[in-house]
Amino acid sequence: MRLYDTARRDVVEFAPPHVVRMYVCGITPYDSTHLGHAATYLTYDLLIRRLESLGHEVRLVRNFTDVDDSILPKARALGVHYLELAEAEMARFRSDMDALEMRPALAEPRATEAVPRIIELVSALLESGHAYVSDGPAGATVHYDVSRFPAFGGLSHATTDAMVALARERGGHPDDPRLRNPLDFVLWQPSAADEPSWDAPFGPGRPGWHIECTAMATDALGPTLDLHGGGTDLIFPHHECEIAQTEAITGQPFVRHWMHSAMVAYEGTKMSKSLGNLVFVSELLKTVDPRAIRLSLLRHHYRAGFEWYDTDIDEGTALLRRLLAAAGCATGGDPRPYVARVEAALDDDLDAPSALSALDDLASVVLSGGDRRDAPDELRRMAALVGVDLVRPITLAGHRT
Repeated sequence: MRLYDTARRDVVEFAPPHVVRMYVCGITPYDSTHLGHAATYLTYDLLIRRLESLGHEVRLVRNFTDVDDSILPKARALGVHYLELAEAEMARFRSDMDALEMRPALAEPRATEAVPRIIELVSALLESGHAYVSDGPAGATVHYDVSRFPAFGGLSHATTDAMVALARERGGHPDDPRLRNPLDFVLWQPSAADEPSWDAPFGPGRPGWHIECTAMATDALGPTLDLHGGGTDLIFPHHECEIAQTEAITGQPFVRHWMHSAMVAYEGTKMSKSLGNLVFVSELLKTVDPRAIRLSLLRHHYRAGFEWYDTDIDEGTALLRRLLAAAGCATGGDPRPYVARVEAALDDDLDAPSALSALDDLASVVLSGGDRRDAPDELRRMAALVGVDLVRPITLAGHRT
């Protein structure tokens, strides 16, 4: 299998051990699961299915960031406790993932549960000189000193100026006069009066975003991961900061292979909460079969950002009907060349569009007739490899057709 590695900027051989330790950054549970989330987690679900078919055991850990700078203001605006909001959205997320038949995670740690470990890690970084305390009017903030990590920027390959601009855009504070370096980032911060707060040796407050994932990933999977994933929007600053702080603590390589899935737009416009143009999975599931959603998303390569159009689901539904019709046949033509094409496509940087094309061609071979009794079985097996069950009939808005 060959996969693109973000750090190496190339498609390289991916030869993990028998047991694959995989960490994928999860959601901040303050809004519903949208198609951008679905496309991201579908990427890793597809990878897991292929690795399992090759004989690997995959230990997937996917976290919930249930306390950070996004969920707290949303809870405040709604007038609810932040954990109440988190619980509701985590339940919706799990329901959506189940409907889309995503492989379950081995563990789904929550940031709030990791706070004692986070305090230990921040203390270790202060003791080693990789972090420093800055006093402010609201209390003490602990920052990571990026000058102590010369490899900072090695994942994103961005210039210092570009990283500063991205930090400013993505929640950082590079203009804070307390910083030794504009790229220094928060490990621990004081809480506002209505925000959760934990006692720590360096002052009461709450964790920064990046240290949360370091605590959860290393706690569940150890100091070195075989693969770390997420959306391309997490490359900087989140994953860049994760590397710096984790390797400063462990002294070991944090991640062997970095994998990122591209962003999804909506009919010509970036899909975002601020623009209010998110397509929610739970809404789609009211009218379409979840397998059609999978097939619609699999038409796009995970590294190629794409635009979702409302008509895309029609193509997914049409393909699902065609596959189901073929799966219901008793015999067909020789399936072997098409099985080889599906598997080869997945092994070639998880080329889902080519895998679907081969699957569609296999359906044609089955529908055209033949004397191979194994053809429909192989079609069902290859469909299952991409997470599409061809046993049950189409379900639309809760009604089978």
